[in-house]
This record gives sequence, structure tokens and C-alpha cells, in this order.
Amino acid sequence: MNVKRIVAKTSREAMRQLRDLLGPDAVILSNRAVDGGVEVLALPAEDIAAMAPPVVDVPAAEPVPAARAAASEPRRAEADPVPAVTFKRRLIERVAVPSEDSTQLAQSVISEIKAMQTKLESQLADLTWRDLPTRDPAGATMMREVLAAGFSATLARELLEAAPKGDAEQVQAWMRNTLMKRLSVMQSENELLDAGGVFALMGPTGAGKTTTTAKLAARFVVRHGADKLALLTTDSYRIGGHEQLRIYGKILGVAVHAVRDAADLRLALSELRNKHTVLIDTVGMSQRDQAVAEQVEMLCQAGKPIKRLLLLNATSHGDTLNEVVQAYQTRGLDGCILSKIDEAASLGPALDCAIRHELNVHYLATGQRVPEDLHLANRQYLIHRAFKTRTLSSPWQLEDSELAFALSGMQASHRESAVTLG
Repeated sequence: MNVKRIVAKTSREAMRQLRDLLGPDAVILSNRAVDGGVEVLALPAEDIAAMAPPVVDVPAAEPVPAARAAASEPRRAEADPVPAVTFKRRLIERVAVPSEDSTQLAQSVISEIKAMQTKLESQLADLTWRDLPTRDPAGATMMREVLAAGFSATLARELLEAAPKGDAEQVQAWMRNTLMKRLSVMQSENELLDAGGVFALMGPTGAGKTTTTAKLAARFVVRHGADKLALLTTDSYRIGGHEQLRIYGKILGVAVHAVRDAADLRLALSELRNKHTVLIDTVGMSQRDQAVAEQVEMLCQAGKPIKRLLLLNATSHGDTLNEVVQAYQTRGLDGCILSKIDEAASLGPALDCAIRHELNVHYLATGQRVPEDLHLANRQYLIHRAFKTRTLSSPWQLEDSELAFALSGMQASHRESAVTLG
């Protein structure tokens, strides 16, 4: 494929150059604004025709002698490509042919067109990213660093599009500052401990909800006393779920109440209305479980505002964390807590998820000790830690020659996922 790239100051000038270079039948693949004007990628009509599937002509009912056929019909040169307009017309004619298999034929033609589109988009994406190290060395270095740290290709592309021109060191500094600005964190514990209210800790199984609930309860007791705090648990499924929180409550001198449904929750909150703060430890379940929506709805129907904090396991894969947030934020979230920070090889996926979904990070849970292993989130530490832990010996480290292939593949997967979800 002979993809032509034209850069001009205006769209009118770009179109004029396109007609002069490829003719009026050229096929425009994409256009976008760039520094100094616009960029247009296009293909000659002959290249589109070369990708067309062969059209088999149906023979006549009675055979025509070869000599007479040669005399009555001018011979078509085998090397001449079918014009793009002719190819489109034949596709329309094939779809319009009335027959018993017209539906299947139409579906076949649509499949052929989609296959051609996929091939064009794949080659165009590969062409776009392949020359990135030459066209923008500082941007390529930034992309490699961001991807190696565990951040998503989506966020990496956003940073590349907004990155200023400069050397690699300047772009790297800009990238880290931008990530710190986009990462929202709780500035002071006063926003949570002193303000009071009802808080529900939510998240999938094993994210550390019960232990984190105990840590928050201990910090509150130290500041305000045990008589102003109450603990609730909805975990009636897990063996020992009640007992674990009851043990923590007994140590802290705080009563623990079990609720099973929305009616129990409304009654319990009504009885505990004089408490300054109520912490709810919810049952853990898979983000793909339909019961997640029921749990969120139960909290929303409690008759009292409940602030929902999502536990994000920092050791999970980025796609898994993305699913967790999408499942639990159907009615909104008031923030998140990053758990198992001490076990995570990279903080990139968790930070990427918090940045893209605009979640306010409240605390970092780093171990099992109560209440020592709970720390206020610090954006400078988090961004520094995300890039510091990357090692050249990692099997996930990309080489320069693999950057274009990885990015084009990620872009294609993202596009297919968007189409499927749509």
C-alpha cells in the first residue's frame, strides 16, 4: 500500500496538493490538526481497487464461441486495475441481484468491506506509530516510559497528544507533573474523620475491606473516642466475616451490627443516628456479579446519605481494575483507597484507573497491621513510586522496535472493544 502523507497550512491547500498528487479519485484515510496546519493521509484509487475481491462473471446460458466473443468484446488488459468507482458499483449490483441467496450475499459483501476497513485501519495505525521515534524522539521516549510503568495506552496517547515540544528530559518532567496534577488525593484526614457521616467500604473479594475498615475505626477512636463510632457489616456470606470485624470491634470497644438487606440497614442507621461516624463493611463479590448493582442500590435506599469508598487492589491487572470501577460507580463514588501497596510490583495500573475515572484517592493500605499500615495518599510519592519500580530486566519491558507494533495493536483492541460495548 502506498499511503501518502500531506501536511499543509490549511485544509484547502491540503486538498489541492492531494488532487495534484493522487488525482480526484484518491481515497482519504484520515485528517487531523497538527502543529502548523493539517495532516491528510490518503491512498490512490488504484490501491483500493487492488484490494477488491475478484468478481466472477456468470457465463451465459448458451456458450459463445471464443473467436466471436473476442471479436465482439474488446480485450481487457490483465494488468489494468479495476477503478475504485467500478468496484463500488459492482458491489452495489451484487447486493441488488434478486435471488434466494440475496441476504447471504449482502452479508458477505458487508463482511468483505469490514475486512478491507480493518486492514486499512491496521496498516494506517502501524504506519502512524512506526515513524514516531524518528518524528518525535522525546514523545517516543515518554510513551515507552509510561507504558513500561503500567499505565494504559489510552492515557499514554492523551499525554502524547498534549505533550509540548522539547528534549526528552523536559518532556519527561512535563509528563510527571501532568500526572501529579491529574491525580486527585485527599488533602487532610479532617475531610473524613472530623466531618463524620456514614461511610461504606466496597470492592471485590480479597481487596482488604474488613482490615481497612478496622484501620479507619482505630484512627477514629484515637481522635474522637469509641462511643461516637459504630460498625456495620453486610457480610453474611463469608465464613467468619462477622467474627473478624467483631474481634476488631471488641478490641476497640465499638459495637458491631450485622445487616442483611435494605430494611435492616435503614433500621440500623435510624437507631445509630446519634453516632458521629458509622463505617459499613460490605460483602465482597466479583465485579461481574449482578449482585453488585443490588448492593449499590441497597446503600442508595438506606434513607441517609452514604459515602461510598471503593477498595482498589494495587496488585490487580489494569483491565480488572477498570472493570471494578465501572461496576461499582453506577451510582457514583466518593473516593477510593488503594490497598496492598506493599505487594504491588507496579502502581501504574491503579493510578491510571484513578486518573482516568477521576477518583479521589483517600488512603494507601500497605499491610495487615491495625492501624499502622494505613497512610494518607501523597501524589508526589505515588507518581515517583510508579516510575521508580520499573526495571530493565522486566519481561514486560518494550524495545524500541516493538513500540509501534504494541501501540497499533492496543489501538485496534481499544477500537474493537468500543464497538462491542456500543
